Order: sequence, then C-alpha cells, then structure tokens
Amino acid sequence: MMNFDINYFLELFPAVVPYIPITLLLAFVSMLIAIVVGVVLAFITKNKVPVLHQLATLYISFFRGVPTLVQLFLIYYGLPQIFPSMSAMDAVTATIIGLSVKNSAYLSEIFRAALNSVDTGQLEACYTVGMSKFQGYARIILPQAIKNAIPATGNTFIGLLKETSLAFTLGVTELFAQGKIIASSSLKYLETYLVIAIVYWLLTIIYSYIQSLYEKRVNKPYET
Repeated sequence: MMNFDINYFLELFPAVVPYIPITLLLAFVSMLIAIVVGVVLAFITKNKVPVLHQLATLYISFFRGVPTLVQLFLIYYGLPQIFPSMSAMDAVTATIIGLSVKNSAYLSEIFRAALNSVDTGQLEACYTVGMSKFQGYARIILPQAIKNAIPATGNTFIGLLKETSLAFTLGVTELFAQGKIIASSSLKYLETYLVIAIVYWLLTIIYSYIQSLYEKRVNKPYET
C-alpha cells in the first residue's frame, strides 16, 4: 500500500506559497532583460551590422550551446576570478544575469524570425508614402512581428520560469529550494515534490491563460 500522507500534502501548500514571489521575481526580471537584449541582437543579425553581427552570432551560439547550470556557475563562481569586484555579486543577481543572457540568445532568433516573417515589400511601401525607416518599423513592421513572436516568446518564458529552480544551486531559497529543504527534513519526498510540481504547473496555467488573452487582443485587428 502506498504510504502517502494526504494531510501533510495539503499542509505543504501554505508552507511553499511564500516562496512564489522570489521565483516570479527571478523569472520576470530575467525575461524583461532577455527581451531587451534579444531585440537588439535580432536587429543586429537581421541587418548584418559589420563586426557587431559576428559578435552577436558568437554570443548566440555560445549561450544556446552551454547548459544553463554551467552558465550560472561561470557567472557566479568564475567571473569573480577575472573581475575581483564581482565577488560582491549576490546569488540572486547572478541568477538573473545567467537566465537573462541564456534566454536572450534564444529570443534573438525568435525575434529575427518574426521580423523576417513580415514581407519586406511593406517597408518599401512605407518609404513610398513618406515614412522613415524608423516610422515604418514602429507603425507597420513591429506590430506584425510582435504578433508572430508571441507564441514562441511565451514558450520561452514558461521554460525560464521552470529554470528558476536552478537558482538553488547558487544558494537562492526560491520555490524549489524550499521544497528541497522541507523534503530533506521530513523525508516525505513524494508529497513535497508533488506539491512543488503542482505549484509550478498552476503558475504555468495562469501565465498561459494571460498569454491567450493577450494574443486574442493583438490578433483582433487582423481578424476578418
């Protein structure tokens, strides 16, 4: 007979809920930075800016090819050896930097593909009506590119949200880390990790619902 303590299982939810904010902080701040860097990289690679294009390609290749955990360790433990001033960097900051650079590399490719999905003839049409390149992108190209990028960007955020669980390796007590502490002290691994899994699942469901509402709003002008 399976030894599952249902009462203990239910009591765990209030114990881990207080650690949701730090998980969300890591996810949202990292995603915001990753979006900004990803947009810059996308424009550099799309327009093949000399020198910067080669550097951006190297950046994207490296951070897409190295496991997230290795990147976190390189940033938190490795960089202070090169830059002693970074030894004062706390684990939360290191986690945000690590998750940001990794996901910016993926987002840059998503954004570049979204920009390429918009017919270049539309930009030429903008020129014919007197718009500048900036105006053409801001008014015509970017709104369509954003619409096309939403699904893949949302998937990236969901992946990032789950990757915040790696922060425990640097000593950050977020959702998963607290679950690990509870499981180690109680030895009720099934109940504890099932609660953690359900909380991550619920966060993903809530985000997916919000994203679907946003997608409907963005797509509304294009509906016939």
